[in-house]
Amino acid sequence: MKTYLLLSTAALAISFAVPAAAQSTDQLRPAPAEPSGGDVTVGTNLVQRNGQEAESTAGLKRAADAGTDVVVTANRTAEPIDRVGQSVTVLDTATITRRQTDTVSDLLLQTPGVTVARNGGVGTTASVSIRGAEPDQTVALIDGVKINDPSAPGGGFDFGGLLVGNIARIEVLRGAQSVLWGSQAIGGVVNIITRQPTEQLSVNARAEGGWRDTGQGFANVSDKIGPVSASLGGGYFRTNGNSAFFGGKEEDGYRAYGFNGSVNVALARDLSVDLRGFYSNGRTDIDGSPPPNYTFADTPEYQLTRQLVGYAGLNAGLFDGRLKNRIGYAYTDTYRRVIDPTGGVDTEEFRGNGKNERIEYQGVLDLGSALQSTFGAERELSRFTTSSYGVADLPARQRIWSVYGQLMLTPIVGLSVTGGVRHDDIAQNGPNPTRQATTFSGSGAYTPNRGATVIRASYSEGFKAPTLFQLQSEYGNVGLRPERSHGWDAGVTQRLVGGALEAGATWFHRDSDDLINFVSCIAPLTGICVNRPYGTYNNVARARSQGLEATLALRPADGFVVSGSYTYLDAEDRSPGSATFGRRLARRPSQSVTGNIDYRWSFGLDTGATLTAVGDSFDNAADTRRLDGYVLLAVRASYPVTRNVAVYGRIENLTNSIYQTAYQYGQPGRAAYAGVRLSY
Repeated sequence: MKTYLLLSTAALAISFAVPAAAQSTDQLRPAPAEPSGGDVTVGTNLVQRNGQEAESTAGLKRAADAGTDVVVTANRTAEPIDRVGQSVTVLDTATITRRQTDTVSDLLLQTPGVTVARNGGVGTTASVSIRGAEPDQTVALIDGVKINDPSAPGGGFDFGGLLVGNIARIEVLRGAQSVLWGSQAIGGVVNIITRQPTEQLSVNARAEGGWRDTGQGFANVSDKIGPVSASLGGGYFRTNGNSAFFGGKEEDGYRAYGFNGSVNVALARDLSVDLRGFYSNGRTDIDGSPPPNYTFADTPEYQLTRQLVGYAGLNAGLFDGRLKNRIGYAYTDTYRRVIDPTGGVDTEEFRGNGKNERIEYQGVLDLGSALQSTFGAERELSRFTTSSYGVADLPARQRIWSVYGQLMLTPIVGLSVTGGVRHDDIAQNGPNPTRQATTFSGSGAYTPNRGATVIRASYSEGFKAPTLFQLQSEYGNVGLRPERSHGWDAGVTQRLVGGALEAGATWFHRDSDDLINFVSCIAPLTGICVNRPYGTYNNVARARSQGLEATLALRPADGFVVSGSYTYLDAEDRSPGSATFGRRLARRPSQSVTGNIDYRWSFGLDTGATLTAVGDSFDNAADTRRLDGYVLLAVRASYPVTRNVAVYGRIENLTNSIYQTAYQYGQPGRAAYAGVRLSY
């Protein structure tokens, strides 16, 4: 495995993806001109620093329209990417369309510093780890709204059923980001942005079919009529899938439908209302461990998942727009059931319902090109109920009160410096009700030559509040403390030959403390195990993650782009006195490579290929259960039949690799798909 990976690295040395601290793999930019006044020039786009917020429709729309030149996740406002000190990757609409990928998790797998593990095919549980952090230490957002599930044991988000559908943009922010995004942002943030309203009528639709009886259709319509701008869409997906059990023969399928909507009403020049919603409903066939042997095998079990995300916000600008204010209410509701229909009787094995309500104020004060301040306050209420085989845990709830502030300064042309602080009070019902967490961050970006060279560095801290399951389930421990981390990264991006060549490298390091692990209890039950015969949770672990993200992108000719990324990850258990001290963290491959090549022919045909090579890893903390590395090759093509209609097709896993990202869980083999796309 090590030999092939080194060969893959060498072979792709000229096709490394977008710089980890920069942008998408598919767009290269010329060096920008000298900025002046309150404007910032990025590429060929003149960007006004007017502090549009990450959760406002205006900010989301601006980021989408700007392609890879602007990001909204790093500073919680729309900012030119060359002024951002953190490591960010942007997958814009053009990149997502070109890749033809069905699931968000497959797109994230091609992103530097990101590891994906999935329990089977499309729709099964998929976890995303950023820079070696735990999967539940990744904050997932849809249009700026946190969608992590409070009823999950670790409180993380399951990416397994999240389809590309009507998603227009994905921003991946690496490193601890708790100052602006709060609890769980230890590894980083994945912000998924759906199609936003447009100034004129816009219609996007596609239909696709292929192997394993797979079919899908999605459509989105957006327009502006008077003071009302709106974007509405929906879609359906189905597949017979592959067996979730690696050695199984039974097909485990997935069916899902969903809707998305975004509406903005302009009440006055600097006063508007945002309304947004996202809904998904899916059924996933899964496998389990049936009697009498209770070993993993084909079973007829299935999981039902429903997720609702809603947002309402009021945006008000004061002092000629220099002070922007937003008051928002966000709501998420995730409902899951696991059913076993064995013997013709539907037995409910598990039911979970997690709800999150967030009331927030955010202000952005822009004092010109030299100083910008972002500040705010939040109240988050999380609730959950769970039951196993009809036996319910007591309902639980937790409140987090937060205040934060961040300053962004530009003391000289080409230098941007950012610093911030956040304080959280965490309370839940039951004994020992209050916990606190204070986090700090600082970052800088400097370009001495108008963007041809960008040097970045950041220091960041993160925390994760104990989940409701860890605190108040039958295994709960109300004495848990928040998990914490601190780390830094430093990198450089260099553009040459008028932007036709772009290279980047970033080194990162993070130490995590007070990590919460499950503790098995055996008789005699003493200490923390008193009255907990089945085990409990405790702050017993530490971890260290460090590594390198190296990237390169080439554009040797018009319509010809070669790009890729290489990630080296050293993620270790550093828990004092633990039997696993010094062991590699589970499901964290030490090396991974992704390469993309795309070419547009003179007669309009687009062709491309993606090669992904992932190194060996281990599936358990003791490093005794090895997961062999794997290589995936996908090829694709599209052709515009008319100005508004294109046909496309792809072959995934062309070499029919057999591999596992989680022990005993099977992954899809070779498959081909074709479709038609309409854009107007």
